[in-house]
Amino acid sequence: MGSYMGFDMVPRLSEGLVHKQNWQKFLNAIKERYQNDDQVEVKPNYIAFKADPDLLLPFECHKFLRFGAMIPNEDSSGLRNYIDTVSRVAGVSFGSRGYCWNEGSGVLGFYAWDDVKRSIRSYEQFDEPEMPTTIAQLVLGTDPISELGLPLYKAQPVLGKGQGLVARFNIAKGQLIISEKPFFTTSKIASATTMEKQMAIELRKLSKNAQRQFLSLHNNFPGKQPFSGIVRTNALPCGSESPIGGVYPTISRINHSCLPNAHNSWNSESGYENIHAVRFISAGEEITIPYDHGGTSDERRRYLKDAFGFDCDCSICSRQPTELKQSDERRRQIQRLDAAIGDGLRVMYSPKDCLRDCRVLLQVLEEEYEGSHGAHLARLYYDAFQVSIVHGDQARAGVFAERSYRARAACEGEDNPETKRIRILMEDPKRHGSFGLSMKWKSLKDQVPRGLSAYGFEGWLWTGK
Repeated sequence: MGSYMGFDMVPRLSEGLVHKQNWQKFLNAIKERYQNDDQVEVKPNYIAFKADPDLLLPFECHKFLRFGAMIPNEDSSGLRNYIDTVSRVAGVSFGSRGYCWNEGSGVLGFYAWDDVKRSIRSYEQFDEPEMPTTIAQLVLGTDPISELGLPLYKAQPVLGKGQGLVARFNIAKGQLIISEKPFFTTSKIASATTMEKQMAIELRKLSKNAQRQFLSLHNNFPGKQPFSGIVRTNALPCGSESPIGGVYPTISRINHSCLPNAHNSWNSESGYENIHAVRFISAGEEITIPYDHGGTSDERRRYLKDAFGFDCDCSICSRQPTELKQSDERRRQIQRLDAAIGDGLRVMYSPKDCLRDCRVLLQVLEEEYEGSHGAHLARLYYDAFQVSIVHGDQARAGVFAERSYRARAACEGEDNPETKRIRILMEDPKRHGSFGLSMKWKSLKDQVPRGLSAYGFEGWLWTGK
């Protein structure tokens, strides 16, 4: 048989300039060493050693975990020599960070093979570049502000909106801004009088300070039921379409925008509401989330007025008539495409059309949400995953699941139950309940083509079989 050997990067490299530059010098040394070796090929996204399909060095240093393979007893392809040489060059470039291991000698690799395989799959496509929030993050890939645990926000008056949350520092896309438990949760109750009595009971259970915090929240529905008015104004659903809502000391102060820069999500396991940035937020900028359910500007305004008692004048709704009309048409197109993609009969009998609609929807979302379409993106890629897995296509399904996982992790966190569920499907697509209803696109998970250009890879991914 043989034994596994190689080296791991421990700890893994960051996206900072220092690590990027050191990694580039390392890659240049490898390219120079093997420039006349036809068994080593420079691909669009990585350097490939043909002796083993997983023996790759990506151009993006932060993705790299391991350079290793099983060395057969009869090593005719020179695998051991490749691994020894690259490991030595890595040792010169990164010192003890290059952790060498050899299972034949009883020294195991640092990372689990599942994590290594997942990192290798990510080589096929470059990550979307993210703007660093500090000079330290740009150079070193670390952010001392978040490491110190300082709050990223402050509550303050916002012109025309009362209280709101404003960024104290630059906030990176995907960063957790705040995680908070609710004062209490409540279900939808038909009678305001009944809700008022229930809220009075819940308030008596809170500390005096928590009671003051609750009573200081805005009330769009003043009158004889002040407690239920505050709940109606500030409650967020505990999960998508949930009849249960929570009211929060700080999160309930976050105002609405139809083009938000943050996303709110409920973690049913921890019992916390989490707010993540869905795009770069600059210091001094207001943090916003969506209250609406989508639709055109007129539909959104009507809903927001009825449900929360305010007239929306966000950056979308306050656009010039021509621009607003274009936005409304994109929102209508998003609704039409979403309905078409969710049609079970089309998924079964016209899967290529569904994938085509997914790709069109991706383009429309990017245009309408200007890069802040995190939750929409996670759902879109999950829809594409379902189209693929229904027809037995594990290769495409695995890629779509990984993209959905990354999008959801960025806007809801890796510890969110739905994010963890999608990670399981990313690792083993056939665990989805609809796997194999048709096998017309049958493929194995490891049959993702390698060495394609970014354009060629997207062409393969979205066209189906």
